[in-house]
Amino acid sequence: MKLIGRDKDLARLDAFVDQDAVEGGAFVLLGAAGVGKSVLLDAAAARAEAAGRRVLRASGSQFEGEVTYAGLHQVLHPLFDELPHLDPVHQQALSVALGLGEGAAPGQLLVANAALLLLCRAARPGPLLVVIDDISWLDRASAVVLGLVARRLTGGGVGLLAASRSGGETHFDHGGLPGYELQPLEEQHARALLNAHFPALTSRIRRRLLADAEGNPLALLELPVALGNVHGALPPVLPLSDRLQAVFAARIRNLPETTYDMLLLAVLDGTGDLNVLDTGALAAAERARLVRVDRGAGRLHFRHPLIGSAVMETATSGQRHRAHRLLAERLTGQPERRAWHLAEAAQGPDEEVAALLDSVADAYLRRGDSVHAITLLLRAAELSTDDLERAGRLGVAAYFGAVVNGDLRDAPRLLEQARRADRRGESLAAAVGGAYHLLNGEGDVDSAHRLLVGAIEMLDDPGDARNETLVEGLYTLLMICFFGGRAELWEPFHEAIDRLEPGPPELMDILGRTFSDPARLAAPVLDRVDAAIAGLHREFIPVRIIRIAIAAALIDRLGPCREGLWRVVHHGRDGGAVTSAIEALFVLGNDCFFVGQYEELEEVLDEGLALCDQHGYPLLSWPGVYLRAMVAAVRGETETATGLADRMARWATPRGARAIQNYAWQVNALVALGAGDFEKAYQQAASISPAGVLASHVPHALWAITDLVEAAWRSGRQQVAAAHAAAVQGTAVISPRLAMVAGASAALTADDADYRRLFDAALGIPGAERWPFEHARWQLLYGERLRRDRATAEARVQLAAAHETFRSLGARPWLTRANTELRATGRAIGPGGAELTPQQWEIATLAAEGLTNKQIGERLFLSPRTVANHLYQSFPKLGIASRAGLRDALSRMTQSKPPT
Repeated sequence: MKLIGRDKDLARLDAFVDQDAVEGGAFVLLGAAGVGKSVLLDAAAARAEAAGRRVLRASGSQFEGEVTYAGLHQVLHPLFDELPHLDPVHQQALSVALGLGEGAAPGQLLVANAALLLLCRAARPGPLLVVIDDISWLDRASAVVLGLVARRLTGGGVGLLAASRSGGETHFDHGGLPGYELQPLEEQHARALLNAHFPALTSRIRRRLLADAEGNPLALLELPVALGNVHGALPPVLPLSDRLQAVFAARIRNLPETTYDMLLLAVLDGTGDLNVLDTGALAAAERARLVRVDRGAGRLHFRHPLIGSAVMETATSGQRHRAHRLLAERLTGQPERRAWHLAEAAQGPDEEVAALLDSVADAYLRRGDSVHAITLLLRAAELSTDDLERAGRLGVAAYFGAVVNGDLRDAPRLLEQARRADRRGESLAAAVGGAYHLLNGEGDVDSAHRLLVGAIEMLDDPGDARNETLVEGLYTLLMICFFGGRAELWEPFHEAIDRLEPGPPELMDILGRTFSDPARLAAPVLDRVDAAIAGLHREFIPVRIIRIAIAAALIDRLGPCREGLWRVVHHGRDGGAVTSAIEALFVLGNDCFFVGQYEELEEVLDEGLALCDQHGYPLLSWPGVYLRAMVAAVRGETETATGLADRMARWATPRGARAIQNYAWQVNALVALGAGDFEKAYQQAASISPAGVLASHVPHALWAITDLVEAAWRSGRQQVAAAHAAAVQGTAVISPRLAMVAGASAALTADDADYRRLFDAALGIPGAERWPFEHARWQLLYGERLRRDRATAEARVQLAAAHETFRSLGARPWLTRANTELRATGRAIGPGGAELTPQQWEIATLAAEGLTNKQIGERLFLSPRTVANHLYQSFPKLGIASRAGLRDALSRMTQSKPPT
């Protein structure tokens, strides 16, 4: 039948189906409920099928929106036979995402790439059209993935045609995709549609229908049916969707009871799978034009989403409970969906169902889907008959909500419920959640430590490594100890992992060494850390990626972790693990600082600190504040750096957060070194770890070795500097940076016969240049000593290299010091980065005083042409374009002349 008033719309869709969809592309049709989107999609699909193209159909369901990847499952279900033909990585990703296999949850970008590859493979024999109705009602994961796929279809022979309701919230990002908003019918077309289907309507009723329907085709077709008697009165005026739903509800109430039961079953199932329905009972619904049954595809489709809403609206609670129970019986091979239906069927506490939900939640957690895991845990807590079990489930929900999803502000409510259920304080899960909140919410290190250590010691078997709650508790304890920054806090942690049988988890054992006291414990596990980093490409759970990166951070192995960390950031941006994304941003920031990528550092800090503010994570923000302060110190922005250091110190001191105090001390030490206040620099650096020893369980001491040795040396404490240099020699095996720092420290404090050999060896260590600021600081110290020993030519090499690094980093205090040292060797370097020769310096100085080229030539016995040539060569070195800028340029470099 011809669609009345839709010629232009059909032409637009025909053009897409005939050309864009063949070449590959997407098109989104927006519009209000009932405006005719579904009919147009049907017409487009029919046109594609008539042209011999394969068509895949799917539709969103508001009752399936909580089932992860349910929508993607619908789309790709006919292509499952093609899955084995994908490469192993993409096959595994799709299998896990769609519930066809076990494994860690893949990132959404990986799932999108895998889905795209599968669709393109299916399109090899001929163009493929994917048609998705009500895409706005798809579950979040499917909507995000399909949004990514839609932008990558060009050239692949796959077209995606989607319809979405206007104005509503949706996880499908259609911004920038081709499409338009479908408008209601014009008045003459609305009248023609009404006349074609209901020619016997009286003029009064027709006018009223046309006015109330406002050009909405579904209203024009369904409201007259609801009247029964065309001479009767219309229903009261309601919002159109409510009015149409009432129309459908009236029609549904006239169905046989068995038919209605099957419709309710179909709505609650959400997949349209005929295998869970009694198809013989659906005939009455088909005759009433409520559903369309595709027996060939084994699917049932509601003719409009409002029909499903009306079915739910008319159901009693008893009918819904019975339907959920029946679905649970028919879904025996799908434990996750079965558990959800059993939970919905439960009318009171039921420990068996609660335990089943608990196990399904655990499976979701192992796949990295903490959002749905927490939903299931909260429902399990509601159904729990045992108070201790309820407290545990609430505690786990609070913990994972905070540690993964960024729901720290919601944790107190859940923890209070857990506390009331666990009157005797026996729930380890509640203690883990409570300790995490104390640490991250209030920064109360000592209370968090006491709570968690006490709960672990109360366990009947505190050595059971299979107890996942205990393992998560120990990871939380590790972070408490780190931020506490005191050796005594670590003792219970080491005792706890030592008694785990058959042994601690590999990652925990590594972290327990590299993150607690790397100076003493890291060396034996370096190969294991490298193996974990090498396997990051196989890791998909954000928390595990973060933990591997943290294990790498203090032993200078962050470079190979960057790809995995960015995956965590993107996962968080896509609605996944927000807390992990915050941590990933700051760990990336650490690497950016050390390798001198300050522009990228500012970007990740802006994003990470904004997320901390948004989700209420004060503790997690301090690593970002520290990095911002360190960059300010490097650049000589003293007021900014010291202000941030003061903020850190004022927050950390009353809370016993020694790690944050270490941040502040190092910032102040670096500011003082840049300003030439070497006594203050020494006092601040020595606060982190006393000179002559690397303090026990103070991992930050490995980042402050250069500061302490330099401050001691420059403040006249040569013996102290030598003692600290000797103390750090054992760290040289950990990384190229530490090998450089240990070697250069020894060189600085060595006698005249050895220091050159030691410096050359330290600065020449392969890979040491990856830490440019620290490398250049040692070059500066080496160059200074060479100049004082009158090895002028050798000094210039080191000083010029240091100067170039400081210039590229914008490290103004160190740039000034390097330039001063270079001038003392008879060289000067301008802002342009190149050296001025002594003669260029003298000519530029005279020109800045106002002398003409002729006057300068007469004074220096040069021709005016030679003077002009020297000035021409000097301008780019000084970063100026003419002699008008000479005075300021030279003033910035120095006010004194270099020696002749």
